[in-house]
Amino acid sequence: MSNKVAVAVAALIAATAAGAAAAETVIKVGHGTNEQYHMHRALLKFEELVEARSGGDFDVQIFPSSQMGPDREMIEGVQTGVLEMAVSPSSFFAGWDPAFAVIELPYMYPSKEIALDVLNGETGDEMLARLENQGLVGLGWLENGLRHVTNNVRPIKVPADLEGIKLRTMKVPAHVDTFKALGANPTPMNFGEVYSALQQGVIDGQENPVAIIDSQRFHEVQKHISLTGHVFTVYIPVVGEWFWSGLTQEQQTLLHKAMTEAAAYQQDLVNAEEAGQLQKIRDAGVEVVELNAADRQVFSDRTQEVRATYRDEVGADVFDGWTAAVTAVTAAGTH
Repeated sequence: MSNKVAVAVAALIAATAAGAAAAETVIKVGHGTNEQYHMHRALLKFEELVEARSGGDFDVQIFPSSQMGPDREMIEGVQTGVLEMAVSPSSFFAGWDPAFAVIELPYMYPSKEIALDVLNGETGDEMLARLENQGLVGLGWLENGLRHVTNNVRPIKVPADLEGIKLRTMKVPAHVDTFKALGANPTPMNFGEVYSALQQGVIDGQENPVAIIDSQRFHEVQKHISLTGHVFTVYIPVVGEWFWSGLTQEQQTLLHKAMTEAAAYQQDLVNAEEAGQLQKIRDAGVEVVELNAADRQVFSDRTQEVRATYRDEVGADVFDGWTAAVTAVTAAGTH
């Protein structure tokens, strides 16, 4: 082979390789939880499924622990084309569309299972469709979980036990209003500041799902946890419409199906691990107060006015449709 032919062949190989590389679509995924959390592991499953089934069309790159910025910044990045996918709490989308606030109202669901049935049904699909008005496409729902109260003052068995307790909440108006109604002193604070604030006594307590309490080691700086289950929270994996519209229908279906399977995988993780996480919290010396349905009903009754107030804010049609879906799933008795 002459030098000229060799050079031509090398150039052709390089061009082919470059073309193949260019054909691979990168999906950068940003979220705020750490690498031990079940949601991150579900996203790793999503990455595995997408890359295996796409035949090299996609390169999924996951950035946990707010590496891509706080949630609102990540969502805006997806809207503007800086980031392909963000996985953020549903409450953040209420900043663009108040209807999303209905998902995290206090004591909206009799159980986590009923909440998931509503979210994964027609009513949840209708909510995801509203994201189109924000230039976003929702791929489904990933669990964050039922939120519970921890503190260093006293066991929380009835609403009166919360009187005066300085409790960190998310910067979500409905969450703040919930704890005002329950008599606590809600203190919105960035998530990354919570551990040191508890350690230093700046706040008395906080509220989060069991898996977060465990993964963030809040049990090291808290004496009591009460399984109040006051709010069920979920994350929404969203991609930009600009990104979505550039995919083939086959690719869109692949991403949807992979996220659905990743969500099911996450549920298996949660169901397998939560009892052990709670036992780990007990073993750390934290008193665990388990509330029965009647106990939780007392808390629910105290927050009825909060739910009623937000009916107008989220829209009566949205609120009534959501509560009707909860009632229907509950009446069906599958859980």
